[in-house]
Amino acid sequence: MTVPHTPTRSTRDYQQLDAAHHIHAFVDQKALNAEGPRVMVRGEGLHLWDNDGKRYLDGMSGLWCTNLGYGRKDLAAAASRQLEQLPYYNMFFHTTHPAVVELSEQLFSLLPSHYSHAVYTNSGSEANEVLIRTVRRYWQILGKPQKKVMIGRWNGYHGSTLASTALGGMKFMHEMGGLIPDIAHIDEPYWFAAGGELSPAEFGRRCALQLEEKILELGAENVAAFIAEPFQGAGGMIFPPQSYWPEIQRICRQYDVLLCADEVIGGFGRTGEWFAHQHFGFQPDTLSIAKGLTSGYIPMGGLVLSKRIAEVLVEQGGVYAHGLTYSGHPVAAAVAIANIKALRDEGVVERVKVDTGPYLQQCLREVFAGHPLIGEIQGSGLVAALQFSEDPASRKRFANETDLTWRCRSIGFDNGLIIRATGGRMIMAPALVATRTDLDELVSKTKLAVDQTAREIGVL
Repeated sequence: MTVPHTPTRSTRDYQQLDAAHHIHAFVDQKALNAEGPRVMVRGEGLHLWDNDGKRYLDGMSGLWCTNLGYGRKDLAAAASRQLEQLPYYNMFFHTTHPAVVELSEQLFSLLPSHYSHAVYTNSGSEANEVLIRTVRRYWQILGKPQKKVMIGRWNGYHGSTLASTALGGMKFMHEMGGLIPDIAHIDEPYWFAAGGELSPAEFGRRCALQLEEKILELGAENVAAFIAEPFQGAGGMIFPPQSYWPEIQRICRQYDVLLCADEVIGGFGRTGEWFAHQHFGFQPDTLSIAKGLTSGYIPMGGLVLSKRIAEVLVEQGGVYAHGLTYSGHPVAAAVAIANIKALRDEGVVERVKVDTGPYLQQCLREVFAGHPLIGEIQGSGLVAALQFSEDPASRKRFANETDLTWRCRSIGFDNGLIIRATGGRMIMAPALVATRTDLDELVSKTKLAVDQTAREIGVL
C-alpha cells in the first residue's frame, strides 16, 4: 500500500507554479492555465487521488503504462536495490551489466524464437527513431542503400519526436516541425468511418491492398519497411478487420519489405496475449516496445529485432553507429525484470486472456447494446473503444464528434473516472490487474458519462 498523502501546499499553489514553468502535452496551455490542471498525488491499484483527496478510477493505466497498477512494492524494491548496488552505467566502452543481460534473458523467454536481439531506449518515440536508422542500415549492409522509404498509416501514432511523428500519420502533429524525407502513408483500416457498403472483411483487404499499390508506386526496390500498430492506440483503439493483417504480411513478404510492429501500447499483455501481433496472428520483423515493459514505473523502451536483421547487423555490419546515454539503464532494467516476472508468475496475462478480458468485453457489449449514442464497440482483453454515432444503423458520425467525446470525458472526470476521448471514440485500457469489481466500476461510470452526454444532446 502506498503512503497516504498529506498536502503540504494548496492545489492552487501547485497550479500557479505549474503554469509558470510547464508546457503540457497536446493541450492549449493558455486554456489549461485558466482552468488549472488536476494535481495527482497518490496511486494504489487502479485508483488515483488528487491533492484535494478526490479519488479516481484510472481507466487508461496512465498512458497505457501501468499494467500492474499503482503502488507495487516489488517494483519499488527492485529499483531501490539496484540504486544501491549500481545506480548507473552505460553500454559504451565495451561494457555491460547483469541487470540488462538478465532483462534480455527474461524478455526473449517470452518471445518466439524468431527474435534474438534488442536495442534499449528510454521511450517508444526513441525506439521508433532507432527503427528508422536500423532498418536503413540493414539494407545498406545488404547492398541496397536506395531501399530507405518507410511506409506508415494515416492516423497512426509512433511518438512525438520529429522522425517518429513523421512515421505516424497525424497531420496536426506534422504541422509542428514538418516531415522528414522518404516517409509515405496509406489509409488506416477504420471500417466504421470509411467502410461504406463493404463488409469488414472486404474493407480490410481493400485497405491492405493500398500497401501493395503504394509499394508499386514507389518501387519495391526503394521501400525499406511498413510500420503500424497491431491496433491503433492514440488514433482511437481501432481494431482492423480480421482480413487485414494476413494480407499485409503477404504483401510485405512478396515485395521484400520489412514488417515492423509498434507494440508500445499493445505489448506486455494488453490484448490477453503477451504481444498484440500474436493476437492478430502475424509475424513482424521488428517490435517497438515501451510503456508496459516497466509498467510505467520508470522510463524504458526498446527495439526488438528478428534474427534475420540482427544476424546481418552483427555479422556483416561492422560498427553500429548508434548509442544512448541511458540505453539499458540498470535501474530501469531491474524494474523491467520485476515487472515481467510479476506479469508471468502471478498469471496476470493469462487472467486477462481467459477471465477479466472476456468479462470486460462482454459487459461493454451488454451494457451499450442498442444505446442511441454508440455505433460500434471494439476491443480485446483490457482495451476497448466506444464509437459515438449520430445514427448507429447507418454508421453516420456526428459532425462535432470530438466535442461530444470530450464532453463525455469531462463528465467522467467529474465523477471520478479517467477515460480518454479520441476523435469520435471513447477509449479505455485499465491496468491488467483489474478485478471484476474494478471493471464493474469502470463500466458503470462510463455508462453514467455516456448517458449524461446523450441526455445533453437530446437522444436519451
